[in-house]
Amino acid sequence: MHQFTIGIEEEYQIIDVESRDLISHVSKIIEGGKAVLSENLKHEMHESMIEMETGICQNIQEAQAELTNLRRHLIKTAHDQGLRVSGGGTHPFSNWEHNTITNGERYNKIVDDMGDVARGNLIFGLHVHIGIPNREEGVRIQNVMRYFLPHVYALSTNSPFWIGRNTGFKSYRQEVFVKFPRTGIPSFFNSVAEFDSYVNLLIKTGTIDNAKKIWWDLRVHPFYPTIEFRICDMPLRIEETVCMAAIMQSLVAKIYKLHQQNLSFRSYRRLLLNENKWRASKDGIHSHLIDFGKEEAVPYPQLLKELLEFIDDVVDDLGCRKEVEYAWTILENGTGADRQLRIFKETGDLTKVVDYMISETEYGITHGETAS
Repeated sequence: MHQFTIGIEEEYQIIDVESRDLISHVSKIIEGGKAVLSENLKHEMHESMIEMETGICQNIQEAQAELTNLRRHLIKTAHDQGLRVSGGGTHPFSNWEHNTITNGERYNKIVDDMGDVARGNLIFGLHVHIGIPNREEGVRIQNVMRYFLPHVYALSTNSPFWIGRNTGFKSYRQEVFVKFPRTGIPSFFNSVAEFDSYVNLLIKTGTIDNAKKIWWDLRVHPFYPTIEFRICDMPLRIEETVCMAAIMQSLVAKIYKLHQQNLSFRSYRRLLLNENKWRASKDGIHSHLIDFGKEEAVPYPQLLKELLEFIDDVVDDLGCRKEVEYAWTILENGTGADRQLRIFKETGDLTKVVDYMISETEYGITHGETAS
């Protein structure tokens, strides 16, 4: 069986202890964490964001162990610098106008190209890479996987607030990101050659300099032998990140298995898939998503049950049953967005929401000195 390796990238908010606002101190954390985290921390476009990435993990337990270790070091480094870090797809009240852009050739070019669309893109996501056998198979998996993107996304919704407003969405992050070009659910491609000719046309015409400027919710990675999921909001608890990654890994393995058996999956137009994405963005796990086969809207818990049944025959081979089934805990407790909204309803205070986000990000992780 192909080894469906896992790589995880998490984007954290850097938070000021006093105001609970975002603070542009990424360099402090990168400098402070250099000794143990130098390979794993990266600048992002805004200086109030830090990206943390794992290496290539062979299974979900290895990914969880590495993520936990990295997050422990990151939290400790932040505390040592008098800062905090937090999950969440958006900050509840920070205004992008007051957040500094990282000075670097890549980011300067993006801002030159896109102006306020780039400056206003103060959002935090979870990106998961799953190893694929080859690019041709990757495009086939991408085509089928598009259908499941809203189902996975609903579980991750964690950005109900934007610049101090309750947006009425469970994931406003995607509504911010949609202003960027080349985002959203990808089109159907008949082959890797068709996909490559699309990319080459954009490069040839000076639209993009490389395929990393294609920011779809899911993409066969231009440089690594992976398929990369980019649709999810950055979760709060580590168990939530691990659950999403395990479900993604299982879906890739299952679709590959069907292809090996010459079984196909019906393909739906992006127009239809976008309807489900919108519903997931708006209401998360409380949404009704459209079952296109039945032509009816179905409550999310029923669809989750069907999704877990669909991947049931691969989860034991991958050794990730427990991690996948954490989805029921998310359903029971609410997603990050549901929980943020609950705190706001109880307190009416967005700084208390930030307190909660920090405590959930630190949940189950000690700040004590530990061997790296």
